[in-house]
Amino acid sequence: MSGREETNRLNAIAFYEMMFNDCRPAAAIEAFVGGQYIQHNPDVGDGKEAFIEYFERMAREYPGKRVEIVRSFADGDFAILHCRQTWPGDATYAGIDIFRFDADGKIVEHWDVLQVVPDTALHDNGMF
Repeated sequence: MSGREETNRLNAIAFYEMMFNDCRPAAAIEAFVGGQYIQHNPDVGDGKEAFIEYFERMAREYPGKRVEIVRSFADGDFAILHCRQTWPGDATYAGIDIFRFDADGKIVEHWDVLQVVPDTALHDNGMF
């Protein structure tokens, strides 16, 4: 992994911790996001302001929500996080978040997939 890839990976983790666990989405956007923020999650509006509004609302509606980053990777301009999300009063989720970084090392695009961690499975491998 190159030095730039490692920096992107660590910045993706710091961004996620700040916006999700610390409930500081505006500060996370300011510190880690570039001139634009392209969002692919259909439940979150496109752009920085929509991101901030969504996660400020999530912080109010789900105090105590937590994310645990189980593993992380970087490949070129992309960083990938495999996460366990816990939402109070709701299920635990397994998620994959993909962030694209610009030439200045700032996040400019995001994709994610999320699924509920089931109570049972046809194997003993787990989700993480």
